[in-house]
Amino acid sequence: MATTDRTEVRLALPSKGPLAEETLALLARAGLGVHKPNPRQLKAAIPAMPGLAVLFQRAGDIVVGVRSGSVDFGITGRDMVAERAGANGDVLVLHNALGYGHCTLNVIVPEAETEVRCMADLHAWQARLGRPLRVATKFPRQAAQFFARHGVTEVRFIASEGSLEIAPTIGYADLIVDLVATGTTLRDNRLRALEDGHILASQACLIANRAALRRNPAALEMARQLLEFIVAHLRAAENVSIFANVRGESAEEVAARMLPRPVIGGLQGPTISPLITRHDGCWYAVHIVVRKDRLAQAIGELRAIGGSGVVVAPVTYIFEEEPAEVSAMLAALRAEEGE
Repeated sequence: MATTDRTEVRLALPSKGPLAEETLALLARAGLGVHKPNPRQLKAAIPAMPGLAVLFQRAGDIVVGVRSGSVDFGITGRDMVAERAGANGDVLVLHNALGYGHCTLNVIVPEAETEVRCMADLHAWQARLGRPLRVATKFPRQAAQFFARHGVTEVRFIASEGSLEIAPTIGYADLIVDLVATGTTLRDNRLRALEDGHILASQACLIANRAALRRNPAALEMARQLLEFIVAHLRAAENVSIFANVRGESAEEVAARMLPRPVIGGLQGPTISPLITRHDGCWYAVHIVVRKDRLAQAIGELRAIGGSGVVVAPVTYIFEEEPAEVSAMLAALRAEEGE
């Protein structure tokens, strides 16, 4: 249940590690930079969003805080949300793919267990040991559900908050369930993931307390703003803005040469305006926005119609209609109210 004896709206961010660094970087690029004069302080602000207090917590604690209502919003990993959000719907995922913090949760065994390649092989391994398999993990809920789906029931899960990679070596676990990003740590510790041991894919996501959105108009407005700016920036990050000069008889004639081409038609067609120049003839400045992966093709098409002076610039935001994430949030709240 959301806390009601406070007036400030709170956003919890990771306090340390790569996820913390990348979260601050994303918010800064989206125009929502966090002001934190003292690096050791655990509370800060976002000047672009007055009234929003920023708190710094461990990634797992962020989910617990949002679930309990002590904070209204949080940015953390999907893995933590899946493990700690609970089943009562208190935590609402507002955006599930912020584009960083990518990793997977996997069942991992020692390389020395050469006969154990997939989940089905765990039955024979357990029979050889003559006791339940010991599984060290920081994700006991997700691990238990996954093992149960595969019919592996002779298991004892060992909750651990430390480094799991050493567990099989020192003997307090037979295998582990842990996050994998690059796989380097597994190779260094002579471990490998089971072929069908992929439990979930994770990346950073934005979550909210459902009750806070329903009961607090200020929190709902903050949610709209966060989603508007984050979604517009993520959309823009995939694109570049291109300016070029093109000789032509008229803007319409330049457009007629551009529109049939697959890239330089732009998102909804080019912007074309007269160019004031000392050169002879009529020149027009054209502006288009294209995906980064189609930049080379766009430049080639502009040159094919006589374009010159091509300038490419990054795009900070692309605001279009109401983001799908905002619509989904409002629909979820309406569904709860039975509308």
